[in-house]
Amino acid sequence: MKVIRKDEATAVSCVVNGERVSGSCEPRTLLTDFLRHEIGATGVHVGCEHGVCGACTILLNGRSVRACLTFAVQAQGADIETVEGLSLDGAALSDLQAAFRKRHALQCGFCTPGILISMTQLLTEEPMVTEDRVRDVLSGHLCRCTGYEGIVDAVLDVAAQRAHEESEPA
Repeated sequence: MKVIRKDEATAVSCVVNGERVSGSCEPRTLLTDFLRHEIGATGVHVGCEHGVCGACTILLNGRSVRACLTFAVQAQGADIETVEGLSLDGAALSDLQAAFRKRHALQCGFCTPGILISMTQLLTEEPMVTEDRVRDVLSGHLCRCTGYEGIVDAVLDVAAQRAHEESEPA
């Protein structure tokens, strides 16, 4: 049996926001720290470090996870999407980000990346989402600034806009 010393680095290679990246870390390194410090994805916020606040939420192989509860080595070979990847060209806001701005769904912005990621997954999986369902998913995120109303309105706006676009003839 091989004993791993705590100072031994482990190589981790994955795809982050469509780009293959690699780095090294100790086996105990959290995915939040790896993404922020090794890869430079600083939109992944570190809040409570207990999986409660949702600020560190990312998509790991299409599923939202708390990066603060995930070891970086668990992301080996994975496809990761962070808030930086929501915009297709890196400059223009996604429709959801634009709706957040329009509906004043963010204030300090600390919780916003995690909420955007969770709502992205929700809208992908449930395009005809209801207000109750948005609120249910939002219950996994803590925001001390907005009161959540603008967030709910923004998500429902995007769902309605996407449904309208789908119903229009080409």
